[in-house]
Amino acid sequence: MTAITHPRLPRRRAATRVRSWWGKAWVRAVEESSYAEEDLRAGRALARGGRVGPITVEEGRFFAAVEDTESGAVSVTVPLLDRTGLDLFVELVAAESGRIATLMAGDLSHQLVEEAEEGGVELLPYGGELAASCTCPAWMDPCPHALAVGLQVSWLLEADPFVLTHLRGLPRDELLVRLHERGGPAGETADDVETGLEAMLRAERVLALLDDPAASIDHLF
Repeated sequence: MTAITHPRLPRRRAATRVRSWWGKAWVRAVEESSYAEEDLRAGRALARGGRVGPITVEEGRFFAAVEDTESGAVSVTVPLLDRTGLDLFVELVAAESGRIATLMAGDLSHQLVEEAEEGGVELLPYGGELAASCTCPAWMDPCPHALAVGLQVSWLLEADPFVLTHLRGLPRDELLVRLHERGGPAGETADDVETGLEAMLRAERVLALLDDPAASIDHLF
């Protein structure tokens, strides 16, 4: 089991929206899982208000604490892909040059996801697959705390699609190892992967700068 704890995400303006197609699909799943619009509004407020603590992602689950009048520790499970599904996804990544570099650069190919779906592999979950629990006294799950954490996960996977593959059972390092063992993506060179890695690291530095606008930007050039 591989667990990665992501730093606490800062507050966001109410007007800020997820922009990537896969991030929007995740948000739609979170919204579908909600039982009441009132809970969803409260969850959005908690997420945008920076009330969610560091989020830990592991195969099949993410969890975090949420600060509120009635604080809670949230855990949300996501179904893992079975062995056949994982093998197919690896094959699809390997089937076309540039796909792993694209993923490492922070972009999830719509074509890749469509091909996976045609093979019976649903990478993006729907609302009914997100099973939430929370230690707060709310009687309904998902409660606003769970919705807040789920919404913040959309921010994580928008910046790094490997958060999504990790939740489905395929962390980034495991995917890279499996691609290496089979000889790497067809026609893809080491330079392609290195370029993707450089782009990913650059994006991480830009995100860090957004958290600390006073920081120097010389290292970005």
